[in-house]
Amino acid sequence: MATRTTTQKVTTTTARNGTPNPTQPTQASLVVERTGPLALVQDAGRFGCRHLGVTQGGALDWISLGWANWLLGNAPDAAGIEIAIGGLALKAERTLRLAIAGADLGATRDGEPLAANGSFTLEQGQVLAFDQPRAGLRAYLALPGGIDAAPFMGSLSTVAREQLGGLDGRGSAIQVGDRLVAASSTPQRGEPVRELPSLPAMPTDEAVLELVTGAQIAHFDGASLFAAFNQPWQIDSRADRMGVRLTGPVLRCQAGGMVSEGIPLGAVQVPPDGQPIILLNDRQTIGGYPRLGALSPIACARLGQCAPGTTLRLSPVTPHQARTRYLRQLARWR
Repeated sequence: MATRTTTQKVTTTTARNGTPNPTQPTQASLVVERTGPLALVQDAGRFGCRHLGVTQGGALDWISLGWANWLLGNAPDAAGIEIAIGGLALKAERTLRLAIAGADLGATRDGEPLAANGSFTLEQGQVLAFDQPRAGLRAYLALPGGIDAAPFMGSLSTVAREQLGGLDGRGSAIQVGDRLVAASSTPQRGEPVRELPSLPAMPTDEAVLELVTGAQIAHFDGASLFAAFNQPWQIDSRADRMGVRLTGPVLRCQAGGMVSEGIPLGAVQVPPDGQPIILLNDRQTIGGYPRLGALSPIACARLGQCAPGTTLRLSPVTPHQARTRYLRQLARWR
């Protein structure tokens, strides 16, 4: 991936960094005409830096990002756009092939409906727009080769809380006037078009999430463990890229004071009120609450598509089962 920062604006005479805008773009690019609640540049995330207090970041639904990239022949972890809830509109400066996967946000091309999962050509001057969720919560848009911008610590992932990543390198969400530049040349029209295999439906009213038990689970009483895996949970309105609060039965842990320790992706912490918090990509790096364990990577991706109010059920699995399913997903992109 190239390392040029793509922070130019086209609706004004200067970019965020103050440099003049090119009048004739030489690379395939999209101009942001409208933004929704949250549209972010995301890739697989930052790794090997949590000892510095820098969190992972990255696409919440890494599977949908991977499929969008696969449709264009990109690496599964190439940077794309995570579009939460909808509202984003992009205009093509040059003809290019794009792909979307994940939630159905009512995508249209010049007002004409597009499939929620698939690749398509956006001609120069045409507008790609996302409306609002019909199924799922987050859609992922892939450009040829990924997005041409300057990575930080090996990643373009946007983490607003830490002010890292994104087009401007400071963790900003996508703004009106930004240019999204493809990292490689546009595929030729004659190239074969990939078609997605059958994919699981987006979660709607209920979802089952696999959880690898561990950490302090032995310190929870029997009634709490039974309730955790046999009673439903609801996603609270307090949910974001850092974590998702659940409401349901009160869990009791008999562990005493704890020393803060590293927190993995999908960790299910239980604070004193007994209502679990599932920690996601933008989580803090350490914490001191007892944990039931952690969601599997597949379950984390599925949780990223669950809206507040969705009913969840936790299903215990072994580390071997979680790892096998994770590797099976990676193999589908080879």
